[in-house]
Amino acid sequence: MKHNMDQEVMKKCELCPRECKVDRFSGQQGVCHATDRIRIARAALHMWEEPCISGKTGSGAVFFTGCPLRCVFCQNYKIAMGNTGKVVEKEELAEIFLKLQEEGANNINLVTPDHYVPVLIPAVTRAKAQGLNIPIVYNTGSYVHVDTIRALEGIVDVYLPDFKYYSDALAIRYANAKDYRDTAKKAIKEMVRQTGVPVFFEKETRKELDAEAYNDYEGTSEVLIKKGTIVRHLLLPGQSKDSMSVIGYLLKTYGNRIYISIMNQYTPVIRNKKYPELSRKVTEEEYGSVIDFAISAGIENGFIQEGDTASESFIPDFEVS
Repeated sequence: MKHNMDQEVMKKCELCPRECKVDRFSGQQGVCHATDRIRIARAALHMWEEPCISGKTGSGAVFFTGCPLRCVFCQNYKIAMGNTGKVVEKEELAEIFLKLQEEGANNINLVTPDHYVPVLIPAVTRAKAQGLNIPIVYNTGSYVHVDTIRALEGIVDVYLPDFKYYSDALAIRYANAKDYRDTAKKAIKEMVRQTGVPVFFEKETRKELDAEAYNDYEGTSEVLIKKGTIVRHLLLPGQSKDSMSVIGYLLKTYGNRIYISIMNQYTPVIRNKKYPELSRKVTEEEYGSVIDFAISAGIENGFIQEGDTASESFIPDFEVS
């Protein structure tokens, strides 16, 4: 186990491929807009994750301010683009984790945490020493250096990365990140190496289940994920072929060692007329074609969404509670 990343790395920050090299201790801000101080925009039970993460009582989601990727269509743009929320010390963050556990959270869900890894590690370590015993979920856009992910070995139980774009052109247009695909591939490879094949458990009995047993489960107990990697992909309007490229790569590379969550909840919140193609929802036909492709490609471990999920209800209000 490693998890020994020195906080001094923030003096010349290169945690993500932006490699801004700013001194965050002096208050300088790079693309992610973060200093050395942890800033969170929301901490609360969250019901809108995959069933094995949210369960019935919710995931203990902690939304971190700022983002190294900053996609133009981000539904969480209020925090990704600015300084929403409040600054908390590592000790306070540990207390927030413990409070969420007391409220019934099935896990601690670190949302967009990449730029805070050096200060997150001691916060999680402190919370575990004080009784935190639910899984740590790392919820990321995957635009992060693999060394940053390596530092989390032994800290994170479940990785929940996005694989947003396969096309370099899309990554450049929507996130100014020409190296997104290669970066995401390397980061996810390390995540899977750390977690291995997914393991689930019955909440009532604590009995462990493998992926096959989870997929076929017919019991009455709530079943949650204990460790593993779930890769998310959000369909964008008009980009079914790129989605198929992402899913095809994941299935060919990892097979049943991961779960793939294919999401249709794209919400057209973008207000920039430069991207008219993003002003609509994904159609049923587009989503259906991607699901059909995934099935024909042999997907066994996956999550799909049913119904019209492109709703503002999936976008939480960002204020610390």
